[in-house]
Amino acid sequence: MSEPSKYRQLMKAFALMTTITSYLVGAILIGVFGGRWLDNQLDGGGLYIVIGLLVGITTAVYGIYQAVHQFMGDDSS
Repeated sequence: MSEPSKYRQLMKAFALMTTITSYLVGAILIGVFGGRWLDNQLDGGGLYIVIGLLVGITTAVYGIYQAVHQFMGDDSS
């Protein structure tokens, strides 16, 4: 493997790690804070925080799956 190819693989791996971290943090925090806001608006008693958390986790898992699937299948470029 040549030096530019190693560098390219390293950068792709770094991009994947950054994407995974962004999905985990971003989707879950948006879900929790969105649920918290809904709880305050609708007096849900914590129900919307739990729903927001579950939606955030589901979104994060799906996004990570798509990113890894694209990363693993993109060897031709």
